[in-house]
Amino acid sequence: MQRRIWLIAGPTASGKSALALRLADATGADIVNADSMQLYRDLRLLTARPTAEEEARAPHHLFGTVDAADGWSVGRWLRAATELLGEIAARGKPSIVVGGTGLYFRALTKGLAEIPAVPAGTRRQTEAAFETLGEAAFRERLASADPAAAARIAPGDRQRLVRAWEVFAATGAALSDWQRTGEPALPAGTWGGVALDPPRDVLYARCDARLQVMVDQGALDEVTALAARGLDPSLPAMKAVGFRELSAHLRGETSLAQAMEAAQRETRRYAKRQLTWMRGQMAEWPRISAPDAEGQWRAFEALER
Repeated sequence: MQRRIWLIAGPTASGKSALALRLADATGADIVNADSMQLYRDLRLLTARPTAEEEARAPHHLFGTVDAADGWSVGRWLRAATELLGEIAARGKPSIVVGGTGLYFRALTKGLAEIPAVPAGTRRQTEAAFETLGEAAFRERLASADPAAAARIAPGDRQRLVRAWEVFAATGAALSDWQRTGEPALPAGTWGGVALDPPRDVLYARCDARLQVMVDQGALDEVTALAARGLDPSLPAMKAVGFRELSAHLRGETSLAQAMEAAQRETRRYAKRQLTWMRGQMAEWPRISAPDAEGQWRAFEALER
């Protein structure tokens, strides 16, 4: 395996972290996080960050390094990741970038302009407009300003719909126009990417089972501690999948069983959105459809050969 930078993408619970760790064991590579939720230190269990034992097997970067009160943009992650990849290369070591945030991989490989910060007032107004209008009318309004984004963003993806409109409202330029500018951080030929795409039924079953394990291991304590901080609910960390549903249970609004069911449903929807992104934005990346870790490793080795 001669490649110096590997990119491993995949939906939640697909096995990408295990594949990255096995590759690191085989190559001595450093692992760089490309998951927007695993950046934040407050929710190790709920965001399925690597365990301390896993982190001890290989150097890990950008995992749990950001406080939940500090909302990172794609541009900020890109600057940090690019700097890290340069430092790792300067030490003569390969890198593995692994995660499920498609926009991070797009920024690395296709470029992403630095979008000016959106004022908090604009963000609140946009959130309120979505609540008032509903998704269909909000999407129609977005289409008048940024038709490419309105067509590209999957149904039910409130976060990206709101983001697209708030960027236009704050800058006067469409998010799609911002994203068309900028040079890729990793030029063609310097990296190789692979996307995990396990069978849908297997993936969904894993999503359900993993959430139960998270709760058994103490995810409710994490949610309690983060909720107690009283942070702005619009911060990225506050939108971690499962946080809203488990918070409702802790406030006495639902039973634990109801909260678990709702969180599992939202996790499956999130995985589906990730798969949709991969198939649309990473169509040229090789796919690994094996559902198990050993099968994924064998398929990866075959691709490398």
